[in-house]
Amino acid sequence: MIQGHCLCGNIHFETEATPQGASMCHCGQCRRQSGGIWSSAHVKDTELTITGEVTWFAASPKAKRGFCAQCGSFLFWKAPDEDTISFALGAVSNPTGVTLQKHIFVADKGDYYQIADDVPQKA
Repeated sequence: MIQGHCLCGNIHFETEATPQGASMCHCGQCRRQSGGIWSSAHVKDTELTITGEVTWFAASPKAKRGFCAQCGSFLFWKAPDEDTISFALGAVSNPTGVTLQKHIFVADKGDYYQIADDVPQKA
């Protein structure tokens, strides 16, 4: 079981499913909202249990981002036309067992760091 929560503990999430698509996102929106690279994995919507009140922000027509209004933790990413939800790997409390599969939006990455692993990169 994977369990996680926001910084203040008002929002908790858990899943017994095996997360898919572990990625590090380098896009400008994730950098601005998280303060850096945002790491996530996803499961089917029905496989993630969330307790607490998530505030959703539609940063673009392509997706909405879920966060805690109390502490500001950026926890979830959801595309309106998909049946999956991504959750922040950094908010997971226990070992994830997840292996990074890709870096995404690397064309937008900050100029202050290098990607120094062999994981596939997508522009």
